[in-house]
Amino acid sequence: MIPRPPLTLGIEEEYMIVDAESRALSSSVSEIMTRGRERVGDQIKAEFMQSQVEVGSRVCRDIHEVRREMTHLRRVVSEAARESNKRIAAAGTHPFSKVHEQTITEGERYRDLYADMQYVARRLLIFGMHVHLGFGTDDAMHELQIDIMNQLRYFLPHILTITTSSPFWHGRNTGLKSYRSVIFENLPRTGIPPVFNSYQEYDHMVEVFHKVGSLAKGGGKDPSRIWWDVRPSPRFGTLEVRVGDVCTTLDEAMCAAAVIQAIVAKLLKLRASNQSWRLYRTEFIRENKWRASRYGIEGDLVDYGIERAVPVTRLWEEILALVDDVVDDLGSRRDVEYVRTILAQGTSADRQLATYFTALDDGCTEEQAQVLVMDRIISETVQGIEG
Repeated sequence: MIPRPPLTLGIEEEYMIVDAESRALSSSVSEIMTRGRERVGDQIKAEFMQSQVEVGSRVCRDIHEVRREMTHLRRVVSEAARESNKRIAAAGTHPFSKVHEQTITEGERYRDLYADMQYVARRLLIFGMHVHLGFGTDDAMHELQIDIMNQLRYFLPHILTITTSSPFWHGRNTGLKSYRSVIFENLPRTGIPPVFNSYQEYDHMVEVFHKVGSLAKGGGKDPSRIWWDVRPSPRFGTLEVRVGDVCTTLDEAMCAAAVIQAIVAKLLKLRASNQSWRLYRTEFIRENKWRASRYGIEGDLVDYGIERAVPVTRLWEEILALVDDVVDDLGSRRDVEYVRTILAQGTSADRQLATYFTALDDGCTEEQAQVLVMDRIISETVQGIEG
């Protein structure tokens, strides 16, 4: 058996709310929240923009339970949207709707965020996926979270490559596979986290940010305003991985969650044998994250052990081999090995671009091509969720 904490799973996904006819974003979260909460309670939430909606699973024991949860949540929010003549869509950015057309959600939290971050916050018309891994809340687990977070940093760019779903921004092809990543890193306290020698060192950093008023209006203490690509949550006893774009299909989302859980399980197994993954400089990992954002699965990432750029497809085969001895205990082999399907068929970003360029070749205008991209995103978001 794998020597590890429970490694329970939880997932949060952020969806676009779009008009059924125009395919543009629609500030309709209140209507969808009212209908959705009648069915799933507070598992459906508002986000910064009124054209965004978030769902969150309950704590799940394994990937199979998570799949049932997320299937149900996607179905509920999709039905609630349809009842308002809207649709939900899962992608990191909308192809053509613009930030200045959106309405910020009412509420003190969002007012404070906008007052503090100004136009940087106004540009947060982006949609991500957060995977929570359960460790526990005692002091030993806090230390373990930090140790695993330090090692997991290396794999964050690899995880981003298989979730890329944001090649467009404001009606333009950005040339990137994850433009969401670029937008989000305009906020402070984002991106690849630093290495910490202990939980106490991390906690001291949080305390300093609190004292100087960086974590909430009026000097409040809100560690959730540290928006790293992976962060500990001592209050809930979880490690939260936030690097990915929201995945368009349910299968892609389950693959990403299963891979993250498997990598963490492997790192824990190595630790039990007094081994660990080498810790690399943050600058090195940031270089790989840029490559992942720019090229997705079609590019190279740097293997810093051999100091050479290597195709992402080959690196993923190495990761699959690395976690092979933990996936059966986790019951996640099928979802983990779905990576190969993503590598063969492309990510959402690759499929969006293929739809876009095919439409242009067929004589569509830029605007018409981007509407067809939205058609595909909407269709794939609800693929496989029928009850």
